[in-house]
Amino acid sequence: MKLKFGVNLEAFYTELPFEERFAAAKKDGFNYVEFWGWEDKDLPKVKQILADNDLTLCNFNGDGPFSMCNPQTKEQYLEHLKRAVEAAKFMDLHTLGIHSDSLQEWPQYAVPLPEDYSYTMKICTCFDILKTIAPWGEEADITFVLEPLNTVKDHIGNFLEDTRTAAELGILTGSDRIKVLYDAYHMYLNEGRIVESTQKYLDRIGYIHIADAPGRHEPGTGAINYRRYFDFVAEAGYDGVITFELYPESSTEKAVAAIKEVCGEHW
Repeated sequence: MKLKFGVNLEAFYTELPFEERFAAAKKDGFNYVEFWGWEDKDLPKVKQILADNDLTLCNFNGDGPFSMCNPQTKEQYLEHLKRAVEAAKFMDLHTLGIHSDSLQEWPQYAVPLPEDYSYTMKICTCFDILKTIAPWGEEADITFVLEPLNTVKDHIGNFLEDTRTAAELGILTGSDRIKVLYDAYHMYLNEGRIVESTQKYLDRIGYIHIADAPGRHEPGTGAINYRRYFDFVAEAGYDGVITFELYPESSTEKAVAAIKEVCGEHW
């Protein structure tokens, strides 16, 4: 079974100016691309580049500088996300990434909250926001994908760190417009058992990120058996996009070759 593979253009093809990365991705056989922030992009120009290269934009982050679990900035979070939804509609984008926390530029730890809020305060604030935005997804034909992040290396202090909580938050909203962005790299570090977790929550997973661990490089540089993982995902009938959000270990060329080799018949 062929799978839908995409690539993150901010982590990949960094030897090229940003606007030249789209054509490079298409040349290498990717049909889907994502990037992180939308606020710093010339969206009309990006939209034209996508059309010129017959590429589909599959995701960008919607929540920017605000934390979903901070009750003090709830209204600012929602206002920013409204703007992101409008940007997504303009770009014909149907998947929008969201997170529990805002992140520092470097190191990408969670930005400390103004108070030492309890778990209950944080989880209830997240749920309140998710319940609020679910109808926005229906109206705009957008699925919000909530991404847990690893808290052992890259995103120290991030509140949402496991698949179960992300999936159950979506279930409790009663909406299929709130799903999980399952990042296999992050969840391998936090939980392990990535095949079992994907199988258990497959109906709640709306998007998948891929990088090997440790290192966050291309498949084959770490310990994760992605060949078997892609076999499983295909057998399970997953029809969403799988995006390589990784940093090539040595060169883009070698990383692309490694990706194609591990994807095999699913490419």
